[in-house]
Amino acid sequence: MRLSKEQLHELIATKLHKAGLTEDHASGVADVLVHADARGVHSHGAMRVEYYAERIAKGGLNSNPEFKFEKTGPCTAIFDGDNGVGHVAAKLAMDEAIKMAKENGVAVVGVRRIGHSGALSYFVQQAANENLVGISVCQSDPMVVPFGGSEPYYGTNPIAFAAPGKDGEHITFDMATTVQAWGKILHARSKNESIPDTWAVDSNGERTTDPFKVNALVPIAGPKGYGLMMMVDVLSGILLGLPFGNKVSSMYHDLTEYRNLGQLHIVINPEFFTGIKGFQEDIATTMKDLNNIKPAPGFDQVSYPGQRSAEREKKYEENGIEIVDHIYEYLISDVVHNNAYDNKSPFAK
Repeated sequence: MRLSKEQLHELIATKLHKAGLTEDHASGVADVLVHADARGVHSHGAMRVEYYAERIAKGGLNSNPEFKFEKTGPCTAIFDGDNGVGHVAAKLAMDEAIKMAKENGVAVVGVRRIGHSGALSYFVQQAANENLVGISVCQSDPMVVPFGGSEPYYGTNPIAFAAPGKDGEHITFDMATTVQAWGKILHARSKNESIPDTWAVDSNGERTTDPFKVNALVPIAGPKGYGLMMMVDVLSGILLGLPFGNKVSSMYHDLTEYRNLGQLHIVINPEFFTGIKGFQEDIATTMKDLNNIKPAPGFDQVSYPGQRSAEREKKYEENGIEIVDHIYEYLISDVVHNNAYDNKSPFAK
Protein backbone atom coordinates (compact mmCIF):
# COMPACT_ATOMS: atom_id res chain seq x y z
CA MET A 1 0.00 0.00 0.00
CA ARG A 2 1.30 3.45 -0.95
CA LEU A 3 0.23 6.55 0.93
CA SER A 4 1.11 10.22 0.69
CA LYS A 5 2.89 11.80 3.65
CA GLU A 6 -0.32 13.59 4.54
CA GLN A 7 -2.42 10.42 4.44
CA LEU A 8 0.04 8.47 6.55
CA HIS A 9 0.37 11.32 9.06
CA GLU A 10 -3.40 11.50 9.49
CA LEU A 11 -3.76 7.75 10.05
CA ILE A 12 -0.94 7.65 12.63
CA ALA A 13 -2.12 10.76 14.48
CA THR A 14 -5.70 9.52 14.58
CA LYS A 15 -4.69 6.14 16.01
CA LEU A 16 -2.45 7.67 18.68
CA HIS A 17 -5.10 10.19 19.66
CA LYS A 18 -7.59 7.34 20.01
CA ALA A 19 -5.07 5.58 22.26
CA GLY A 20 -5.06 8.59 24.60
CA LEU A 21 -2.61 11.24 23.40
CA THR A 22 -3.71 14.82 22.93
CA GLU A 23 -4.19 15.79 19.29
CA ASP A 24 -1.10 18.00 19.46
CA HIS A 25 1.16 15.27 20.83
CA ALA A 26 -0.30 12.63 18.50
CA SER A 27 0.52 14.91 15.58
CA GLY A 28 4.04 15.46 16.93
CA VAL A 29 4.73 11.73 17.11
CA ALA A 30 3.31 11.30 13.61
CA ASP A 31 5.75 13.96 12.35
CA VAL A 32 8.73 11.85 13.45
CA LEU A 33 7.30 8.51 12.28
CA VAL A 34 6.40 9.84 8.83
CA HIS A 35 9.88 11.37 8.58
CA ALA A 36 11.34 7.90 9.16
CA ASP A 37 9.07 6.13 6.67
CA ALA A 38 9.62 8.85 4.07
CA ARG A 39 13.37 8.30 4.26
CA GLY A 40 12.97 4.53 3.98
CA VAL A 41 13.72 3.85 7.66
CA HIS A 42 10.55 1.80 8.11
CA SER A 43 11.86 0.23 11.32
CA HIS A 44 11.15 3.57 13.03
CA GLY A 45 7.99 4.48 11.17
CA ALA A 46 4.37 3.31 11.11
CA MET A 47 5.28 -0.18 12.26
CA ARG A 48 5.88 1.31 15.74
CA VAL A 49 2.37 2.77 16.10
CA GLU A 50 0.69 -0.24 17.68
CA TYR A 51 3.44 -0.54 20.30
CA TYR A 52 3.06 3.13 21.21
CA ALA A 53 -0.73 2.83 21.23
CA GLU A 54 -0.63 -0.12 23.63
CA ARG A 55 1.80 1.62 25.99
CA ILE A 56 -0.25 4.83 25.93
CA ALA A 57 -3.52 2.97 26.53
CA LYS A 58 -2.00 1.05 29.44
CA GLY A 59 -0.53 4.14 31.10
CA GLY A 60 3.15 3.50 30.36
CA LEU A 61 3.41 6.87 28.64
CA ASN A 62 2.16 10.04 30.30
CA SER A 63 -0.57 11.33 27.99
CA ASN A 64 -0.66 14.72 29.72
CA PRO A 65 2.94 15.46 30.77
CA GLU A 66 4.13 18.64 32.44
CA PHE A 67 7.25 19.55 30.51
CA LYS A 68 9.90 21.61 32.32
CA PHE A 69 12.89 23.38 30.80
CA GLU A 70 15.63 24.63 33.11
CA LYS A 71 18.81 26.41 32.04
CA THR A 72 21.72 25.26 34.17
CA GLY A 73 24.33 27.55 32.57
CA PRO A 74 24.79 29.85 29.55
CA CYS A 75 25.06 26.85 27.21
CA THR A 76 23.52 24.00 29.22
CA ALA A 77 20.02 22.97 30.20
CA ILE A 78 17.78 20.10 31.26
CA PHE A 79 14.44 19.36 29.63
CA ASP A 80 12.26 17.15 31.83
CA GLY A 81 9.79 15.16 29.72
CA ASP A 82 7.68 13.88 32.63
CA ASN A 83 7.61 10.50 30.85
CA GLY A 84 5.57 11.81 27.95
CA VAL A 85 6.17 10.64 24.39
CA GLY A 86 9.86 11.06 23.62
CA HIS A 87 9.28 12.35 20.11
CA VAL A 88 7.56 15.51 21.33
CA ALA A 89 9.88 16.10 24.29
CA ALA A 90 13.02 15.64 22.18
CA LYS A 91 11.67 17.96 19.49
CA LEU A 92 10.88 20.73 21.99
CA ALA A 93 14.24 20.25 23.72
CA MET A 94 16.00 20.64 20.37
CA ASP A 95 14.02 23.84 19.75
CA GLU A 96 15.45 25.21 23.00
CA ALA A 97 18.96 24.01 22.14
CA ILE A 98 18.74 25.82 18.81
CA LYS A 99 17.83 29.08 20.53
CA MET A 100 20.76 28.74 22.94
CA ALA A 101 23.26 27.88 20.20
CA LYS A 102 22.20 30.85 18.10
CA GLU A 103 22.85 33.12 21.08
CA ASN A 104 25.91 31.52 22.65
CA GLY A 105 27.53 29.43 19.93
CA VAL A 106 26.92 26.02 21.47
CA ALA A 107 24.22 24.26 23.46
CA VAL A 108 24.10 21.00 25.39
CA VAL A 109 20.60 20.00 26.47
CA GLY A 110 19.83 16.83 28.40
CA VAL A 111 16.36 15.34 27.92
CA ARG A 112 15.32 13.41 31.02
CA ARG A 113 12.47 11.03 31.78
CA ILE A 114 11.01 10.36 28.35
CA GLY A 115 9.63 7.44 26.37
CA HIS A 116 11.06 6.13 23.11
CA SER A 117 11.75 9.03 20.72
CA GLY A 118 12.11 7.32 17.34
CA ALA A 119 14.51 8.29 14.54
CA LEU A 120 17.18 10.66 15.85
CA SER A 121 17.78 12.05 12.35
CA TYR A 122 14.59 14.08 12.77
CA PHE A 123 16.04 16.07 15.67
CA VAL A 124 19.50 16.74 14.23
CA GLN A 125 17.86 17.90 11.01
CA GLN A 126 15.94 20.45 13.07
CA ALA A 127 19.33 22.00 13.83
CA ALA A 128 20.64 21.68 10.26
CA ASN A 129 17.50 23.41 8.97
CA GLU A 130 18.54 26.39 11.11
CA ASN A 131 22.10 26.37 9.71
CA LEU A 132 23.48 24.69 12.81
CA VAL A 133 25.30 21.42 13.44
CA GLY A 134 23.24 18.93 15.40
CA ILE A 135 24.31 15.87 17.39
CA SER A 136 21.96 13.65 19.36
CA VAL A 137 22.48 10.44 21.33
CA CYS A 138 20.07 8.35 23.37
CA GLN A 139 20.08 5.24 25.48
CA SER A 140 17.95 2.14 24.98
CA ASP A 141 17.23 -1.06 26.85
CA PRO A 142 19.86 -3.80 27.12
CA MET A 143 19.84 -6.13 24.14
CA VAL A 144 23.48 -6.08 23.02
CA VAL A 145 26.27 -8.36 24.15
CA PRO A 146 29.40 -6.35 25.05
CA PHE A 147 32.51 -7.30 23.10
CA GLY A 148 33.75 -10.57 24.56
CA GLY A 149 30.54 -11.15 26.54
CA SER A 150 27.61 -13.53 26.26
CA GLU A 151 24.89 -11.55 28.08
CA PRO A 152 23.26 -8.25 27.01
CA TYR A 153 24.29 -5.12 28.91
CA TYR A 154 23.92 -2.03 26.68
CA GLY A 155 21.20 -1.02 24.25
CA THR A 156 21.57 -0.19 20.57
CA ASN A 157 22.37 3.35 21.82
CA PRO A 158 22.16 5.37 18.57
CA ILE A 159 24.11 8.43 17.47
CA ALA A 160 22.90 11.02 14.94
CA PHE A 161 24.64 13.96 13.28
CA ALA A 162 23.62 16.58 10.73
CA ALA A 163 25.48 19.52 9.16
CA PRO A 164 23.99 22.08 6.76
CA GLY A 165 25.22 22.42 3.20
CA LYS A 166 23.78 24.77 0.59
CA ASP A 167 20.26 24.95 -0.86
CA GLY A 168 18.70 23.00 1.99
CA GLU A 169 20.88 19.91 1.53
CA HIS A 170 22.44 18.31 4.61
CA ILE A 171 24.98 15.70 5.48
CA THR A 172 23.12 13.43 7.89
CA PHE A 173 23.70 10.11 9.55
CA ASP A 174 21.74 8.22 12.16
CA MET A 175 23.25 4.94 13.31
CA ALA A 176 22.86 2.36 15.99
CA THR A 177 26.08 1.33 17.69
CA THR A 178 25.19 -2.24 16.82
CA VAL A 179 25.78 -3.86 13.44
CA GLN A 180 22.08 -3.25 12.85
CA ALA A 181 19.28 -1.53 14.76
CA TRP A 182 16.70 -3.67 16.57
CA GLY A 183 14.01 -2.04 14.48
CA LYS A 184 15.55 -3.65 11.40
CA ILE A 185 15.00 -7.05 13.02
CA LEU A 186 11.37 -6.11 13.62
CA HIS A 187 11.05 -5.01 10.01
CA ALA A 188 12.44 -8.35 8.84
CA ARG A 189 9.93 -10.13 11.06
CA SER A 190 7.06 -8.05 9.69
CA LYS A 191 8.01 -9.13 6.15
CA ASN A 192 8.98 -12.69 7.20
CA GLU A 193 12.46 -12.21 5.76
CA SER A 194 15.80 -13.59 6.90
CA ILE A 195 18.62 -11.37 8.19
CA PRO A 196 22.38 -11.42 7.53
CA ASP A 197 24.29 -13.66 9.94
CA THR A 198 26.40 -10.68 11.06
CA TRP A 199 23.53 -8.88 12.82
CA ALA A 200 22.68 -10.95 15.86
CA VAL A 201 23.08 -14.11 17.91
CA ASP A 202 20.64 -16.69 19.25
CA SER A 203 20.20 -17.92 22.83
CA ASN A 204 23.37 -19.99 22.49
CA GLY A 205 25.43 -17.01 21.36
CA GLU A 206 25.62 -18.39 17.83
CA ARG A 207 25.05 -16.25 14.74
CA THR A 208 21.57 -16.54 13.28
CA THR A 209 19.76 -15.56 10.07
CA ASP A 210 16.32 -16.14 11.60
CA PRO A 211 14.92 -12.85 13.00
CA PHE A 212 12.61 -14.84 15.28
CA LYS A 213 15.57 -16.58 16.98
CA VAL A 214 17.46 -13.40 17.82
CA ASN A 215 18.43 -13.25 21.49
CA ALA A 216 21.00 -10.42 21.38
CA LEU A 217 22.54 -7.98 18.93
CA VAL A 218 26.28 -7.43 18.48
CA PRO A 219 28.31 -4.18 18.53
CA ILE A 220 29.42 -2.65 15.27
CA ALA A 221 33.15 -3.25 14.63
CA GLY A 222 33.54 -5.27 17.82
CA PRO A 223 35.36 -3.31 20.57
CA LYS A 224 34.93 0.00 18.72
CA GLY A 225 31.15 -0.21 18.70
CA TYR A 226 31.27 -1.43 22.28
CA GLY A 227 33.15 1.75 23.24
CA LEU A 228 30.69 3.96 21.38
CA MET A 229 27.64 2.43 23.05
CA MET A 230 29.34 2.93 26.43
CA MET A 231 29.91 6.60 25.56
CA VAL A 232 26.26 7.08 24.58
CA ASP A 233 25.10 5.42 27.80
CA VAL A 234 27.28 7.75 29.87
CA LEU A 235 26.10 10.90 28.05
CA SER A 236 22.39 10.09 27.97
CA GLY A 237 22.10 8.10 31.19
CA ILE A 238 24.73 8.60 33.88
CA LEU A 239 25.28 12.28 33.01
CA LEU A 240 21.55 12.93 33.48
CA GLY A 241 21.19 10.92 36.69
CA LEU A 242 19.11 8.21 35.02
CA PRO A 243 19.22 4.40 35.02
CA PHE A 244 22.10 3.13 32.86
CA GLY A 245 23.51 -0.03 31.28
CA ASN A 246 21.45 -3.11 32.08
CA LYS A 247 19.35 -1.03 34.49
CA VAL A 248 17.61 0.79 31.62
CA SER A 249 13.94 -0.20 31.51
CA SER A 250 12.76 -2.75 28.99
CA MET A 251 10.77 -1.57 25.99
CA TYR A 252 8.28 -4.43 26.37
CA HIS A 253 8.50 -5.86 29.90
CA ASP A 254 5.71 -3.84 31.53
CA LEU A 255 3.78 -1.37 29.38
CA THR A 256 2.05 0.10 32.44
CA GLU A 257 5.31 1.57 33.77
CA TYR A 258 7.16 4.73 32.73
CA ARG A 259 10.55 4.18 31.10
CA ASN A 260 12.58 7.19 32.35
CA LEU A 261 14.85 7.26 29.31
CA GLY A 262 17.48 9.88 28.51
CA GLN A 263 18.70 11.71 25.43
CA LEU A 264 21.34 14.39 24.87
CA HIS A 265 21.32 17.11 22.20
CA ILE A 266 24.48 19.03 21.27
CA VAL A 267 24.11 21.97 18.89
CA ILE A 268 27.02 23.97 17.43
CA ASN A 269 26.71 27.29 15.63
CA PRO A 270 29.28 27.51 12.78
CA GLU A 271 29.00 31.30 12.85
CA PHE A 272 31.03 31.27 16.09
CA PHE A 273 33.81 29.28 14.41
CA THR A 274 34.52 29.48 10.68
CA GLY A 275 31.36 31.40 9.72
CA ILE A 276 28.20 29.89 8.29
CA LYS A 277 28.77 30.84 4.64
CA GLY A 278 32.22 29.25 4.43
CA PHE A 279 31.02 26.26 6.45
CA GLN A 280 28.11 25.59 4.10
CA GLU A 281 30.35 25.95 1.04
CA ASP A 282 32.85 23.46 2.45
CA ILE A 283 30.07 20.99 3.33
CA ALA A 284 28.73 21.35 -0.23
CA THR A 285 32.25 20.75 -1.57
CA THR A 286 32.55 17.64 0.61
CA MET A 287 29.30 16.33 -0.88
CA LYS A 288 30.53 16.88 -4.44
CA ASP A 289 33.98 15.45 -3.71
CA LEU A 290 32.47 12.27 -2.32
CA ASN A 291 30.11 11.90 -5.28
CA ASN A 292 33.03 12.31 -7.68
CA ILE A 293 35.20 9.60 -6.14
CA LYS A 294 35.65 6.61 -8.43
CA PRO A 295 33.24 3.95 -7.17
CA ALA A 296 34.44 0.50 -6.16
CA PRO A 297 33.36 -2.58 -8.12
CA GLY A 298 29.68 -3.24 -7.56
CA PHE A 299 28.85 0.40 -6.77
CA ASP A 300 27.41 3.03 -9.12
CA GLN A 301 28.42 6.02 -7.01
CA VAL A 302 29.91 7.09 -3.69
CA SER A 303 27.09 8.76 -1.77
CA TYR A 304 27.59 11.25 1.04
CA PRO A 305 25.92 10.32 4.34
CA GLY A 306 22.16 10.86 4.13
CA GLN A 307 22.10 11.23 0.35
CA ARG A 308 20.28 8.02 -0.46
CA SER A 309 17.68 8.67 2.24
CA ALA A 310 17.08 12.16 0.85
CA GLU A 311 16.73 10.77 -2.67
CA ARG A 312 14.34 8.10 -1.42
CA GLU A 313 12.26 10.79 0.27
CA LYS A 314 11.92 12.67 -3.03
CA LYS A 315 10.75 9.49 -4.78
CA TYR A 316 8.23 8.80 -2.04
CA GLU A 317 6.88 12.33 -2.38
CA GLU A 318 6.23 11.58 -6.02
CA ASN A 319 4.95 8.01 -5.73
CA GLY A 320 3.78 7.66 -2.13
CA ILE A 321 5.29 5.88 0.89
CA GLU A 322 5.12 2.09 0.80
CA ILE A 323 3.52 0.62 3.94
CA VAL A 324 3.27 -3.10 4.67
CA ASP A 325 -0.34 -4.23 4.16
CA HIS A 326 -0.97 -5.57 7.66
CA ILE A 327 0.29 -2.31 9.20
CA TYR A 328 -2.02 -0.34 6.92
CA GLU A 329 -4.95 -2.58 7.88
CA TYR A 330 -4.21 -1.90 11.55
CA LEU A 331 -4.02 1.86 10.98
CA ILE A 332 -7.41 2.02 9.28
CA SER A 333 -9.08 -0.34 11.76
CA ASP A 334 -11.02 0.62 14.88
CA VAL A 335 -8.63 -1.41 17.05
CA VAL A 336 -6.42 0.62 19.38
CA HIS A 337 -4.06 -2.31 19.98
CA ASN A 338 -4.09 -6.11 20.02
CA ASN A 339 -2.31 -6.59 23.36
CA ALA A 340 0.69 -7.82 21.42
CA TYR A 341 3.64 -6.33 23.30
CA ASP A 342 3.07 -6.25 27.07
CA ASN A 343 5.28 -8.42 29.30
CA LYS A 344 7.35 -9.68 26.41
CA SER A 345 11.13 -10.02 26.30
CA PRO A 346 12.99 -7.45 24.16
CA PHE A 347 13.17 -10.18 21.54
CA ALA A 348 9.50 -11.17 21.70
CA LYS A 349 7.93 -12.43 18.52
